Amino acid sequence: MKEINKYIDAREANITKKPIKDRIKWLFNLSKHHSEVYCTSEAYLARKRYLAKHPTMVIVLKCMDGRIHIPYATKTPLGIIKPFRNIGGMFNLGWPYLGEVLYNTVNTAINDSRRVLLLITYHYSKGNHNRGCAGFNHDREAAVKHVFEVKKQVEYIFGQDHQTVYPVVCGFETDEDAMIFHGENKKVANLAEIKDTSKEFWINKLREMYPDMPDRILSDMVPLATGNISHIEDIRNSHRNLELDTVHREWIICVGRGFDFLHVPNIALIIGPYSPDIGGPITKAVGIIKSNMEKGMIPKDGFLLLASSPYNEIGVDRARAELKSQFLGDYASEVIKKAYPEMHKLMVKKTAVLNWHTRHLEVKD
Repeated sequence: MKEINKYIDAREANITKKPIKDRIKWLFNLSKHHSEVYCTSEAYLARKRYLAKHPTMVIVLKCMDGRIHIPYATKTPLGIIKPFRNIGGMFNLGWPYLGEVLYNTVNTAINDSRRVLLLITYHYSKGNHNRGCAGFNHDREAAVKHVFEVKKQVEYIFGQDHQTVYPVVCGFETDEDAMIFHGENKKVANLAEIKDTSKEFWINKLREMYPDMPDRILSDMVPLATGNISHIEDIRNSHRNLELDTVHREWIICVGRGFDFLHVPNIALIIGPYSPDIGGPITKAVGIIKSNMEKGMIPKDGFLLLASSPYNEIGVDRARAELKSQFLGDYASEVIKKAYPEMHKLMVKKTAVLNWHTRHLEVKD
């Protein structure tokens, strides 16, 4: 994890001012670096050790914003946490594809005799209202209301006894990467205000907040809390330049899945393939990039449309992923052409498939 973030820190400051060809090259190098780190023996063994101690599957529903990097913020090995990312952090489990993918992910855990902790997140900034979630027009209350509605949907599908799938509403304060757990009876634990990292303290704290949480899930939630407290301390000691996060410099539109490597703040707009209507978000994303160009935040020489779909097995599964990626790319391109014909001329379209086992992004030229 440290190797990836060092790579990002060393390159992100200047990349948004580079020509589009250089920016695209940097992006795919970032993806390659992410895969290389993920596939190292050290990373592989770290995942094996972690899962042996903490078998609960952790799923996170979160915004596309690159600042919401839960593995980094909890000091969890790469590949442990299963992310679902969408523009604005908006989800509806009635969406057919989202429901299918989420169910299949949960079913995989059940087949392995594992339980599931499902974190439903929203984000905000305590220091600047405008650093909050743009998807909700920086309205924290609206974001909180939405995630609690999603929690009700999770309980409707997977049951309210919470013995297999336990949904937890979790805020993410982006100035310090602090997690905020919302428990029963309106109990709240802001990890930025807690210093104790002992297992005994957190077992008692979580039991108080989630009295019906199975012991296995509760025990496996402890390292997320203690890791985040340690990370917050690191952030405070690093004297982070928060103003960098206020400058919108997006130049990438990502459509589909397989963008876990993209955790650089404000360079990409990620549109998950979950909603039945992704045309609206695509149009909105192009408008944001056009505005960035007009404001001089990014060069006017082009932007990238990247469509991706993951696969687990070679052969049929990979071929299906290729067709899905091609469809998403073609669909997004047509939406952009109709809504912003002048921007369509500046667009560079790339399609890719992602190998889930190696996290290698295979880009089609």
